[in-house]
Amino acid sequence: MVQIIAGKKGKGKTKYLLDQANAAVQDAKGSIVYLDKSTKHMYELNNKVRLINVKDYPVNTYEAFIGFLVGIISQDHDLEKMYLDSFLKIADLEGKSVEEAIDTLKAVSDKFSVDFVLSISLDGDELPDNAKELVVVSL
Repeated sequence: MVQIIAGKKGKGKTKYLLDQANAAVQDAKGSIVYLDKSTKHMYELNNKVRLINVKDYPVNTYEAFIGFLVGIISQDHDLEKMYLDSFLKIADLEGKSVEEAIDTLKAVSDKFSVDFVLSISLDGDELPDNAKELVVVSL
């Protein structure tokens, strides 16, 4: 499953995502990972959520980002959910189409039974058709 939290910068997407990750810990049977562009929110996350600062790794292209995600999944067979904050920035998709990325995430989610929750700094109506159906919150 792929879910999207959409909205322009400064609308509260990160706060919503942090709350969702922290709430997921209560019912999780497996691991939860939170990917971000910094460690700024480390103390706002439950200590059972693994925070990964993507900028600590040489992930400079969309293809490298997908490889990075799949690498995380391959190392944790109990991985249940991944929260991706600032998705466009960490996936090197700012100003680019997200259509292929959404399809890829859906395929990875289906194959490995990992749910993805993304925050995207776009209004819901700016998303491609394959992403609009995935928007759970538009701020």
